[in-house]
This record gives sequence, C-alpha cells and structure tokens, in this order.
Amino acid sequence: MNTIDTRKLWIRLFLPFAAGYFLSYLYRTANAVIGPVLARELNLGDNALGLLTSTYFLAFGAAQLPLGMLLDRFGPRRVEAGLLLMAAAGAAIFSLSDTLGGLATGRALIGLGVSACLMASFKAFAQWFPVERQASLTGWIMASGGLGALAASKPLELALGFASWREIAFGLAVTTLFVAAALWTFAPDKTSESKGDGFAAQLAGVKSIFGSRHFWRYAPMGFCFTGGFMAVQGLWATRWMSVQEGLEAAAIASRLTWMSAAMLGGFLFMGFFSTALLRRGISLDRIYRWSMTLAIGLLASITFFPTLGGSLIWPILAACFSLSNVSYALVAQAFPAALSGRANTALNLLVFAGAFGLQWGIGILVDNLQHGGWSGDAAFRAAFLTLLGGQLLSLGWLFFSRQR
Repeated sequence: MNTIDTRKLWIRLFLPFAAGYFLSYLYRTANAVIGPVLARELNLGDNALGLLTSTYFLAFGAAQLPLGMLLDRFGPRRVEAGLLLMAAAGAAIFSLSDTLGGLATGRALIGLGVSACLMASFKAFAQWFPVERQASLTGWIMASGGLGALAASKPLELALGFASWREIAFGLAVTTLFVAAALWTFAPDKTSESKGDGFAAQLAGVKSIFGSRHFWRYAPMGFCFTGGFMAVQGLWATRWMSVQEGLEAAAIASRLTWMSAAMLGGFLFMGFFSTALLRRGISLDRIYRWSMTLAIGLLASITFFPTLGGSLIWPILAACFSLSNVSYALVAQAFPAALSGRANTALNLLVFAGAFGLQWGIGILVDNLQHGGWSGDAAFRAAFLTLLGGQLLSLGWLFFSRQR
C-alpha cells in the first residue's frame, strides 16, 4: 500500500471512529456538569444522582461480551453505526424526561449505544494496521475522547448559560445520528477473521481469554483504577471539590477543563511518541506500571490533603489516567488478531463494571455515613479511602504477578 493510499485509509478509518469516541466520552462525563443542575431541578440526593449517572456504565459494561463477539463476526463499521442509533434514541428520551426513571432509561440507552465506540476503533486498527502502529493509534483515538471530555467541562458549563440541559441533550441526539451515518457511509470494511465461526466457537474464544493468567494480571487495575477514575471524573470529583474545597461551579468547571486538557495531552503523548519509545526499548508495560504507581500516589495526596495543590494534582492525575489505556494493547497482544475484539471487550467489561459499581457505591456509602451522623467531608474522605485501598491492592497484584 503506497503512502497516498495509507493516508486515505487513515482518514476514512480514523475520522468517523474518532467522532464516535468523542461523543462517547462527552456523554460519559457530561453529568459532572449537568448533574448538579438535575439534582436541583428534580431534588435528587447523592444516592439517586449516583445511580442515574452510573446507569450509563451499567449498560455499557453489560454490552461488552456480546459486543466482542459481534465485532469479531460482523466488523466494526456495521456494529458501531447500528448501536449509535440507540445512543441517539437514548439522548432524545433523556431530553424529554421529567422523572428519575425516564432519565435513567435514556442514559442507559446512551451507554448501550456508545458501548462500541472505543472497542470498534481498536478492532478496525487491528484489521488494517500492523502491530507496531497499535499503541500510537490508541493514543490518537483516545485523544479524540479527551476532546470529548474537554467539551463536557467548561464549554458545556458555558452552553448551559444560553441553552437548557434538555436542548443540549436533544442536540447531541441529532449529532449522534450524523456520526452514525458517516460511519456507515465512509468507514471501510474488511472481511472478519471469525465470520464463519459459530456461537460455540465465539464463546470458546471468550472463555480462553477469561482463563488466561495474562488477562487477570491487568484486570484488577482495570476495575479499580481505570473504572474508579471514570467513576470519580464522571461525577464525584465535582462533589469532592465542592465539599472538601468549597469551590463554586465556575471554579470546578475550570478545573475539570484543566483535567480534560491534561488527559488530552497524555493521549497525544502516546499518539506521537509510543512507537519511538518502543524502538528505544521502553516497553508499554513499564510505562503502564509506573504511571499507575504515580497516579495512585496522587489520589492518596488528594484524599489526605484535599486543599493542598488540588489545581495541579488533579490534572496530573488525569494525565496519568490517560496512560492507563495502554492496558488494552497490553492485553490484546497476548491473543491472535481473530480474538482482538473479544480480548479488549473482556477488559472493558471489568473497567465499566468498576465504573458502575464504584460510582453508585460511593453515593451509597456517602449517603449512609451522613445518615449515621458523619459530616459530608468525612463521608467523602472515607469513600475515597475505600477506593484508594482497592487500587493499592490491584497495583500490588500487578507487580507481584509480573514477578511470578
């Protein structure tokens, strides 16, 4: 394939999938800004708000195992374009709902509809590009998600100044329809390696992944750290900054913007430099281990000293989180290309199970502690300490299993 053909392929393949993942991350983190507005308008407590926000993660996570089989059988273009229609329907329902049940239904449909956005990208890259390009392409697609997170911070807060959250949600529904059409029209297809496999063979591939020691080396960190940071970023960072630091909405939105910008910087770093680092003998596994060690240290600093350097520590933590996504490439490299979709979605299942369980669990714990007489700041600190404990255990397992 010559240079011109490669460039055309990159544009036709990357841009539609990048637009999908931009929307996925915007939907995922939008409630950090919209959540307080919903809470005031509908009189929602922390428990209800946590449940509402985390339904996205529940539906997203539940879709991962069948999604992996669908991607390996039917290809990323068809699967993602079809699911994005469900996301558009969910955003429309969300925009029209007045009850917690209706909002949760809409958000669950959104989560289901965007569940393929990242994994379909990984599958498409695995089909069309060599292994040495995977980490770089992962960085670029994650950068598009970073832009989505950036759009869901200060720009979204500004948008709420001249449009209601309902109008914004409906606008996103229309935008999602356009992205689905672009994927269906422009993204190239490639014959799937597993198209002829029956359900039993597909399921056997899933079982082989979950039976792999290599997979379980990274799975606990996926659940506790990647999922845990998503739970915090998507909702509880806002409440933490309000309760522990006394920040107003505008200051919180500015900090979320810096966090999103730092994440974007981390993704771009991987996009630009990961291939060069590999050629210099710096492995992805080493980058992952030490960036996760730093990240957990930063979360400990935030938990024990919430008012000490938060404007700097939160963005650095977000940058470290952006590097956690190389775990998908680390997991997938141990399996043949025909299993790449199922390998990535198996890890994603645990990531989003962690995001759902921890996001809702933090709300339950905070509510129960406050009902038991704890102050708000003490309750949130206890919740963050619980999350930190799980992450430390997962990090210990990551290093211990490597030695084994």
